[in-house]
Amino acid sequence: MLISPATLADIPALADLINRAYRGEAAQAGWTTEGHLLDGPRADAALLREMVAVPHTQFLKKEIDGALVGCVYLEPQGNAVYLSLLAVAPERQSQGLGQQLLLAAEAFAQRLKRHQLKISVLAARPELLAWYERQGYQRTGTSEPFPASTRFGRPRQPLTLVMLAKEVKMQSKL
Repeated sequence: MLISPATLADIPALADLINRAYRGEAAQAGWTTEGHLLDGPRADAALLREMVAVPHTQFLKKEIDGALVGCVYLEPQGNAVYLSLLAVAPERQSQGLGQQLLLAAEAFAQRLKRHQLKISVLAARPELLAWYERQGYQRTGTSEPFPASTRFGRPRQPLTLVMLAKEVKMQSKL
């Protein structure tokens, strides 16, 4: 059960995984679907290539027996690391894989000496907000409207993103 950096060669599989986890028929099998809130794909290969090209970012992938089953995108921002596109294959959800990816995100932040992880979650997804809160993330009290661009899908209703953060414990040297 390996978590490793994704490469450009992984982009088609990452796009497929992300869209299966967030939208479409396969997402209905999992609990992370947002297809009832947004139309269209969550991410395409062009967007993922742009994201991977941002300096100092990291796309982590989780594989089991050679199959891609999870991913998370990490982007350093000031003293924090912003994480997005945390996705687990619908048929593999509720097996702790998302938690493993969050631990890998924390390790990434520690290596970069960043003291906080940040994420934005749709306010219309209370079960997902609750899951992140169970993982130690706290609401920051800030929110923002979902982007007007259709790059991440077309909202079926007005949507708001709630910002959450988690303090990263730095490893002490003994």
